[in-house]
Amino acid sequence: MSGFRLREPIADRPFRVGRRVTPDEIAKGTGIHRTMLSKIQNTGGYNTTTDVLDELYEYFDCGIGEPVQRVKEE
Repeated sequence: MSGFRLREPIADRPFRVGRRVTPDEIAKGTGIHRTMLSKIQNTGGYNTTTDVLDELYEYFDCGIGEPVQRVKEE
């Protein structure tokens, strides 16, 4: 199963831009609704589209392995 690690890029973003970044700003910058961002961040095994992933990669300026991780099911 794949999962998402958005906490790390969200926490790192203020260091990159030099100021606090709000969830509303992330939503506006990615075009992804805050509710969906919250579900992606907090729901294990959340299913989303590659378009959403592309927006996250672009916004956080990261590669495919950074916000997505493989989680082994037990």
